[in-house]
Amino acid sequence: MERDELGHWLRLTRTPGIGNEGARKLLAAFGLPDSVWQQSASALQQVVSPKQAAALRVEPDGLAALLALTLNWLHGAEADGIERRIVTLGDADYPPCLLALDDPPLLLYLMGTGHLSAPWLTRSIAVVGSRNPSAQGAANARSFSRSLGQAGLTVVSGLALGIDGAAHEGALDSVLPGAQHLATIAVVGTGLDRVYPARHRDLAHRIACHGLLVSEYPIGTPPLSANFPRRNRLIAGLAQGTLVVEAALKSGSLITARLSAEQGKDVFAIPGSIHLTQARGCHALIKQGAKLVESVQDVLEEMGATPMATPAMTDALPDADQGLLKALGFDPVGLDALQARSGLATADLQAQLMTLELDGKVARLPGGLFQRLMHV
Repeated sequence: MERDELGHWLRLTRTPGIGNEGARKLLAAFGLPDSVWQQSASALQQVVSPKQAAALRVEPDGLAALLALTLNWLHGAEADGIERRIVTLGDADYPPCLLALDDPPLLLYLMGTGHLSAPWLTRSIAVVGSRNPSAQGAANARSFSRSLGQAGLTVVSGLALGIDGAAHEGALDSVLPGAQHLATIAVVGTGLDRVYPARHRDLAHRIACHGLLVSEYPIGTPPLSANFPRRNRLIAGLAQGTLVVEAALKSGSLITARLSAEQGKDVFAIPGSIHLTQARGCHALIKQGAKLVESVQDVLEEMGATPMATPAMTDALPDADQGLLKALGFDPVGLDALQARSGLATADLQAQLMTLELDGKVARLPGGLFQRLMHV
């Protein structure tokens, strides 16, 4: 994109009081943004309010600095080799699935190896959930996303802590060396020159190398709390369905699920323990008609993808360890209760738990609790 063209688009998006709706009206009436600035005040007032028309006649504060920052970001590809692009609402490459939204972004900032106009979006699924998942929930997100990726689906999520991060990691694990498959799309709530949360900096770099980072927010935008619920409409819009792994009753993931359902797309939910707060949102979705998911095949069959052979749920273990897994059940349990169930001496119990933990069969939770992990 040329400097002047980018400047016109940024000015339109940054003019106070215009917003996406006002900007779309102006574009429909006058064409590309550079034509808007050529209109008289009376012509503008035929499309927007007098106050908005007056604002359009004044260059927004900080526009020159934003333009310079954006150009520097675009040119960063020359240093690290990771492609950066800006797609406007008027581009042929703008994804049709987002045009169908009530409030499509005027600009999409993209960073990575893929293009939103590519066929990947016809085989994509959002995987979302709690920022504070259970150990089993995080394992489910990673395992499901790995299997979905192996079946050729692109996993869409939000780069948040918890389920989102595990979903991206699982999708990246499905990428074979030299593969051209777009593993995952991360829709973020900041400018693409920032990574939030900071601990996902390495993950974001991996996504840029094997997938795509997407934002509607200008370069330099910090992690403002209002941005994250808003970006959920893009997560739902870019995917052909939504899988909720774990979610509390008040969760942004339920917003994504609702938006997906309103768009006529499938919503899937993994049930959990009745004692687990993070499972209640999934249970509510199932009551409302979401498809109950017990295995990744349930999702693949609904999405029209090729189901895979079901793997064994546990590897062969010594009888003693199998007995301890049975005593653990599937809810978190304390050491005293587990000792009462198993009848093991304290030293033997702790030794077996350590072995199962190292084998990835058991997770140690806060508060001295343990939970059995099933690999889906």
